[in-house]
Amino acid sequence: MSFRKTLYMSSGTLRYLFVVVVILCIAGINFYVQGLVKDLRKQSRDIAEFYALTYQRLAVAADQPEVLDWLFVNIISRATFPLILTDRQGNPSSWQGLTVPDTARSPEALKQVRKVLAKMRQENDPIPITYDEIVLSYLYFGDSVLISRLQFLPWVTLSGIGLLVLAAFLSFVSIKSSEQRFIWVGMAKETAHQLGTPISSLMGWLELLKMPHLGAAQREQTLTDMETDLKRLEKIAARFSHIGSEALLDPQEVEPILHDVCEYLRKRLPKTGNQIQLIETYAACKPVPLNRELFEWAVENLLKNAIDAVKGKKGIIEIITKPLNGKNRIVIDISDNGAGITAKRRNDIFKAGYSTKKRGWGLGLNFAKRIIEEYHHGRLIIKESHIGKGTTMRMIL
Repeated sequence: MSFRKTLYMSSGTLRYLFVVVVILCIAGINFYVQGLVKDLRKQSRDIAEFYALTYQRLAVAADQPEVLDWLFVNIISRATFPLILTDRQGNPSSWQGLTVPDTARSPEALKQVRKVLAKMRQENDPIPITYDEIVLSYLYFGDSVLISRLQFLPWVTLSGIGLLVLAAFLSFVSIKSSEQRFIWVGMAKETAHQLGTPISSLMGWLELLKMPHLGAAQREQTLTDMETDLKRLEKIAARFSHIGSEALLDPQEVEPILHDVCEYLRKRLPKTGNQIQLIETYAACKPVPLNRELFEWAVENLLKNAIDAVKGKKGIIEIITKPLNGKNRIVIDISDNGAGITAKRRNDIFKAGYSTKKRGWGLGLNFAKRIIEEYHHGRLIIKESHIGKGTTMRMIL
């Protein structure tokens, strides 16, 4: 599976999960708010019914309309929600809590009150004020300012989350873009580095072949070495051709591939000073699906990382294979007696760009992990590491 395809699929899944979480959060907030609104509306209705009952009883005792209006204004005006008192035909007679002053009686004012009244009818059923089972008037009530604000809370929350999501998305895009640019630059450097050694060797062999007194045996050996370098170039080209496309996996035994990589690196180990010993210990394992060129590249990067870790001391690097608990999987451990990795840095070593060396782009372990996990559907982990004692990297295929 290609890097781009895997990243796309992973990011799509993450986006889906994130959207689901956001929807659940909004639904939870909305459910909670609607519960509060329902309780507050019930509380408003209880208060309105109390006012209506008070008004009804006072209306029985007081026949004068001005007394009833005074009672409405001075008793019911203490409510925290809008109220409109109408006659039995539904014509507004008194109101409070509206933007229209309760003393206004102009046609325009009554028109605005009737508009509010129509909305109140949709929100809550009116409370009839009766006397001897005869309806005298109706008391309408609407939502308080608090209820109105609460109803907007889910949308305010959604807007806030939306802004956070937008900021996070823009940051993610910026980070991914920077990472991709870094990886492409690193890939170009890695390509130049990989091609540089065999090309330099071929140039040297060509100069050697031009020598007039070159013997037949020496010429034959030079041609053999040139063929080796050409195969190396072919291998490098094959590796890079797989980047960005789906790699074909064939069931293969890992031991011959690991041995070839070890032999290639042994010829390049330091021969003087603190020598490095590369030990191979292979157990009988079943073939596993592999792409040889990419798998070799991953193992090379892991072994080169181990070689760098043991520089400056008598290094011992061991590569071990074994079946995993009798299952149809195998384990490949690469151990060294190098500097080790601190617990703080264990989550960083596979990140693109992380390196403890002065030279290099910090892509070796990142490539190795991508090759093992994204192309071969396996795992690459730090099995164990101790400062000053060494590290064991584990591949599971």
